[in-house]
Amino acid sequence: MTGEPATRRPAPPPLPARWVDMRPVLAVGTSLWFLAFCGLLIARYGYHVATGIWLPTCLAGWILGIVGTGVMYWQRSAARRGSRGAQVMEN
Repeated sequence: MTGEPATRRPAPPPLPARWVDMRPVLAVGTSLWFLAFCGLLIARYGYHVATGIWLPTCLAGWILGIVGTGVMYWQRSAARRGSRGAQVMEN
């Protein structure tokens, strides 16, 4: 140690907005859970196929996707308002 100040690395550039945006990911994931639920519902009640645990799993995935979308929009609105506990938006 020579007593020289440590050089700081520059901050990395921010990611492009399309890589940070979670809306398409939530939309696709929630839609896939909904389509799987509908397909299994038709298979179970239309064709009398035993769906086992898959039908309630797809229903839970779809509902959690809807809840996650609501939480995401709630956090974004809180960040725009400047609430203290909100996560910081980068874009």
